[in-house]
Amino acid sequence: MITTHLNYDLSLRNTFAMKVSCGCFMEYDSADDIPFLLSSIRKDIDIKHIGGGSNLLFTGDYPGVIVHSAIMGINEVGRDSSSVTLRVGSGVKMDDFILHACSAGLWGVENLSGIPGEVGASAVQNVGAYGREAADTIVAVHAYDCDEHEFVTLSNEECHFGYRDSIFKRPDKKGCYIIHAVDYRLSTIPAPDISYPALKSHFNSAPSTPMEVREAVIAIRDSKLPDPAVVPSAGSFFKNPVISPADFENVKAAAPDADVPHYTVEGGIKVPAAWLIDKCGWKGQTRGNVAVWHLQPLVIVNPDRRATPGEVIALEKEIISSVKQRFGVTLTPEVEHI
Repeated sequence: MITTHLNYDLSLRNTFAMKVSCGCFMEYDSADDIPFLLSSIRKDIDIKHIGGGSNLLFTGDYPGVIVHSAIMGINEVGRDSSSVTLRVGSGVKMDDFILHACSAGLWGVENLSGIPGEVGASAVQNVGAYGREAADTIVAVHAYDCDEHEFVTLSNEECHFGYRDSIFKRPDKKGCYIIHAVDYRLSTIPAPDISYPALKSHFNSAPSTPMEVREAVIAIRDSKLPDPAVVPSAGSFFKNPVISPADFENVKAAAPDADVPHYTVEGGIKVPAAWLIDKCGWKGQTRGNVAVWHLQPLVIVNPDRRATPGEVIALEKEIISSVKQRFGVTLTPEVEHI
């Protein structure tokens, strides 16, 4: 079934609580609805598909059509001696799926607990936290190819997952696929990953259930991240930059009295954006109706729900400029601007 609303208020459809609207909002609850939905929209009208709105900044009213999946369901589609494969509807809240997996004793997504958003968007964004990414367990993404006008299934390799990246975000494919389900292969054999420092320090011994890891992750997240339902935000606003060894030496020189946190990754050295922003003095800073979260400088918040997109963008640019000036590193927003 497809529901349609004209001149739709998007305030409750984006976790930043930006007071913006769209020309039309369309929601569907079956993959079979997708071709008909697309055929009902004029070719000259812009279309944007969103999930839970947790990684978005609407920079103003959207005159086109906003499309949203309400496809539910978590179904077992495969099993072997060590794993279970679950097919999850794109409209399922990511954390609801993770709770389901942990309750069933299935390992693999527990480190992603508490991340807002929906399952379809988890594949687009390749969401990650505490040393794990969605791509670690995704085995297939089921989608409608808007260019070829057919349903397709993409393997993990065909999704070209990267750090907060996938084929679904690439310029030549952006908007080409509408995801309706994602297959996750989860382990039935205990496989806790508590290598991330904050998690490692939380446990005295290896956890025996994924629910233990989930509860620890949520406790850690709650200790430093705002609940978007209470304090609107888009989550982590900037990507962690990956820089060259030479640029890393410049970062160390700019903070001679600090032990710069870093991780060696493919392509260079990853430095936490939160650390760079904090060293520039941004934690807790306010600019008009927008602010940097006082416990986690990677998060920009709309504390009184009065911030405008322009205020958020101005603060974003100011933070980028200050980090560039001190450390020579250019931060890139993780949040998608629409």
